[in-house]
Amino acid sequence: MKTLRKLLLTLAFLFTSMFMLNTFADEPLDNPPPPPGGGHGGGGNTAPIDGGLGILMALGAGYGSFRLYKSRKAEKEAETEAEEGTD
Repeated sequence: MKTLRKLLLTLAFLFTSMFMLNTFADEPLDNPPPPPGGGHGGGGNTAPIDGGLGILMALGAGYGSFRLYKSRKAEKEAETEAEEGTD
């Protein structure tokens, strides 16, 4: 079992390093893109990161609280079943 794990880790390391070295070996672009216009907070092609991150964080918090509620409910049910079984 340990030898299989060692083999898989070695293969994963080799494959990831192979892909990393391939990306570093790429030649630079002939015509780099122009710098963005505007200054700090001024126009240009900016993406609204805050809206997506806020939604993602809210969904994560909701999912986490749901899982916590579900876990505590299951513990409480197990306790009540154990108490009923001992009577």
